Amino acid sequence: MKKILVTGGVGQIGSELVMELRRVYGVENVVCGVNRTQPEGKLKESGPWEIVNCTNAQQVADVVKKYDIDTIYHLAAILSAVAEAKPNLAWNVNINALYNVLEVAREANCAVFTPSSIGAFGSSTPLDNTPQDTIQRPSTMYGVTKVAGELLCDYYYKRFGVDTRGVRYPGIISNETLPGGGTTDYAVEIYYEAIKQKKYTCNLPAGTFLDMMYMPDALKAGIDLMEADPAKLIHRNAFNVTAMSFDPEIIAAEIKKHIPEFVMDYNVDKVKEGIANSWPNSMDDSAARAEWGWEPSYDLSAMTQDMLTVLEKKLK
Repeated sequence: MKKILVTGGVGQIGSELVMELRRVYGVENVVCGVNRTQPEGKLKESGPWEIVNCTNAQQVADVVKKYDIDTIYHLAAILSAVAEAKPNLAWNVNINALYNVLEVAREANCAVFTPSSIGAFGSSTPLDNTPQDTIQRPSTMYGVTKVAGELLCDYYYKRFGVDTRGVRYPGIISNETLPGGGTTDYAVEIYYEAIKQKKYTCNLPAGTFLDMMYMPDALKAGIDLMEADPAKLIHRNAFNVTAMSFDPEIIAAEIKKHIPEFVMDYNVDKVKEGIANSWPNSMDDSAARAEWGWEPSYDLSAMTQDMLTVLEKKLK
């Protein structure tokens, strides 16, 4: 049975991934790694957790040794909008911490899952049906760190044989954990506000298409890739994965099918608009489908129905 450490374990993806990994591999086999914010509720009560500041390599090494870890899901990161406001912090967390994790993995013979992002692309990348292998010249610090991280993981696999794997996540939509400073956050917030206020003010303009994915599919992608036959992995790191692409008008129209009185207006955040405009409208994920059988379970219609059903109960 795998022994797993999840860094960034209380983040948007990490908090749900820890619970799913515990369901799959057993509660005692999955350690929730946190920096400052301690886990709460089921996340804390269901299994072990440890303070793991990944910018401190010794902390990472100590936890790996203590629990005999063989697989690290490294999710600790600074997201796009926050990274643009605090580029020094973003480099330290997104690159220096990744280097520490890879070094510990090399010494302890651990496999490492590290997510990249649609932010790894830039305005010179083909925006429609963005290829798996294409030009990557991002104009944001977040994007720079993601490209560097992809290359660093490739290097550790080719140079040292570390079993590194990863996907390029699109925007992730969750009914459990609120987002934490990403450009695609509106696609989560809109559901909350639709239920609470029957209206939403969007910070991205109409016509801004971005790839998105429902959280259950995001968790599935990470686990499926780590379980995939390594002999079939040609790309190994930074697989394009996606489930849907829409702009604010399309998601609003889908919500109106369930909440007819819902209305949306705009107050555009120019920083987020600039970031979004440098990202793909839609990605080609055929490499992931061919090499490890990637296939999402949710489209926009199915996700919207589930989001509203869950959140209506949650927000009562």
